[in-house]
Amino acid sequence: MSFEVQIKRIQGNEDIELPRKMSELASGFDLYAAVTEDMTLLPGQRGLVPTGIAIAMPGGLEAQIRPRSGLANKHGVTCLNTPGTIDADYRGEIKVLLINLGQEPFMIRRNERIAQMVFQIVPEVSLLQVDELSETERGAGGFGHTGTK
Repeated sequence: MSFEVQIKRIQGNEDIELPRKMSELASGFDLYAAVTEDMTLLPGQRGLVPTGIAIAMPGGLEAQIRPRSGLANKHGVTCLNTPGTIDADYRGEIKVLLINLGQEPFMIRRNERIAQMVFQIVPEVSLLQVDELSETERGAGGFGHTGTK
């Protein structure tokens, strides 16, 4: 199955790399920082990082913004609301909410890879209100219900 997603560079960001997959079988497109000057995230600090791009997807798709594993592993930098959702009707600039959970300040430079964007199919779902739900073995067991080991 193939979908066409339009991409537009926001004016003033002609030098920013367009999202791209870093290997043939990668599922995510790397996103690049479009900061106008270096941005430092201190430990525990969060920041909204522009990417300099906007997209137009057909209905039935969503784009999910996810952390880059290398940034998380090496620096403790991750996306705060992960996965972040970009709906098919959004046409504004994609921005990434990063947080520094590491021990050292982290510098974000222009055109640095900061996150990845993964496209997902969104099923059409209808919610049906009922008075009772079917029973299952788990029932209402939630957080920690199946044990800690």
